[in-house]
Amino acid sequence: MVKLLQQYFQRDRGGNSMLGILLFISVMVPVLNLVVPESSVFHVSTYTVTLIGKYLTFALLALAVDLIWGYCGIMSLGHGAFFALGGYAMGMYLMRQIGDRGVYGNPELPDFMVFLNWSELPWYWSGFDMFWFAMLMVIVVPGLLAFVFGWLAFRSRVTGVYLSIITQALTYALMLAFFRNEMGFGGNNGLTDFKDILGYSLQSDFTRASLFAASAIILALAYLLSRYIINSKLGRVVVAIRDAEDRTRFIAYRVEYYKLWLFVVSAILAGMAGALYVPQVGIINPGEFSPLNSIELVIWVAIGGRGTLYGAVAGAVLVNFSKTWFTGILPEGWIFALGALFVVVTIYLPRGLVGIMNRKQAAQT
Repeated sequence: MVKLLQQYFQRDRGGNSMLGILLFISVMVPVLNLVVPESSVFHVSTYTVTLIGKYLTFALLALAVDLIWGYCGIMSLGHGAFFALGGYAMGMYLMRQIGDRGVYGNPELPDFMVFLNWSELPWYWSGFDMFWFAMLMVIVVPGLLAFVFGWLAFRSRVTGVYLSIITQALTYALMLAFFRNEMGFGGNNGLTDFKDILGYSLQSDFTRASLFAASAIILALAYLLSRYIINSKLGRVVVAIRDAEDRTRFIAYRVEYYKLWLFVVSAILAGMAGALYVPQVGIINPGEFSPLNSIELVIWVAIGGRGTLYGAVAGAVLVNFSKTWFTGILPEGWIFALGALFVVVTIYLPRGLVGIMNRKQAAQT
C-alpha cells in the first residue's frame, strides 16, 4: 500500500510541488502582510496580496477548463459565463450587505435600483442577504446552466468546433442580457461599492489576507478533487472518450452522461472562482461574460500545458502576471503579444511549458 502511494505521488511531482507552494503562500503571504511591518523589506503590501489572490482565482478557472478540455476533449469557449454567474451571486450578497450605507440610504434596495425608480426588490434577489444561500447559488446557478446546456448539446452529439461555437454564443447571449437595466443586475455598471463580507470590512488588510488564503486553499482542494477524478475509473473512461469517443460508445458506455457530469463539475469550479474573484477586485459587470475572456482561458491552459492540471494553473498565473507587467509598459500591445505567444506555443510547444519540463526530466533520467 505504501509503495502504491509512493508511485502515485511520484507520477505527479509537478502537482505536488504546486500544492506545496500553495500551502506555503497561504500561510506566509498573510503573515508577511499582517505581521511584518511596512518598513521591512520582507513586507508584502495589501495591493500585492490582492493581485496574487486575483491570479489564484484565474488559476482555479483555468483548472476548470483543463479538466474538460485536457481530459475529455471538450473545448469550451464559454466558461467565462459560469465564472461571471458565480461572481454575480457573490456580488448580490455583497450588495445586500451594504444596507442603508449606500448613496441613497435605502436599507433594502441597491443604489442602482433606487436610481432606476424600482419600488421593490426583485424576487430573484431574495435570500441573498444570507451568506449560506449566496454560496449555494454560486454552486447551483452555474451547475444548473451547465446541466441544461450540456444535456441538450451532448445528447444531440454536438462535438468539436460546433460545440465551441455554441458555448461562445451562450456567453455572448448572457453578456447582452446582463447589459440590460431591466434585468436587475446593474446593467452596464454591474455591481460594485461593496462594504463588507461576513461583517468584516473589505478594505481591511485582515479581510484581504483572508480572501487570499481562502483562494489558495480552495485552489488546492479543487486540484486534489480534479486529480482524484482523473485517476479514478470514471476519469479513465473520460480520457477514452477524448481519444476515441465512437469506440467508447460502441463498447456500451453512455458517453453523454460522462461528458455531462464532468462539464457540470467544471462549471461549478468556474463559479467558485468567480465568487472568490469579486470581493477581491471589488466589482462584477457584464464585461466578464465577454467571449474574448473565455478565449483567453483556453490560451492560458494551452501555454501552461493542456491535460496536466498543474500546467493550467501555472499558465494562468504566468500569463496574467505577464499581462500586468506588459500592460504597464505597452497597454495596446498586450493582445498582440498574447496572440503571438499562443501561436508559438501551438506550433513549437504543443504540450505547453510543462512539456519542456517533462522533456528535461526525461533526458536527465
